[in-house]
Amino acid sequence: MSYVTISAKVPRRLKELMDRYGIKPGPVIREALEEEIRRRILEEAEEKAEELSGKISGVPDEEIAGIVREDRKKR
Repeated sequence: MSYVTISAKVPRRLKELMDRYGIKPGPVIREALEEEIRRRILEEAEEKAEELSGKISGVPDEEIAGIVREDRKKR
């Protein structure tokens, strides 16, 4: 896995408190970024699911079940 460096400016007081409590910014920043990315991925998936739901709302359940069965047989 390769890494890149990013930087952020924080108020001096925040940096002083980080030093005081021995908080390393790397793990905190990584965790916050990972959580935000997860949130946005879920948000995007929900939007796509709603869009798809609207497109298939007129398709009978039996037809959808048949399509799913056919797809499972192919695998």
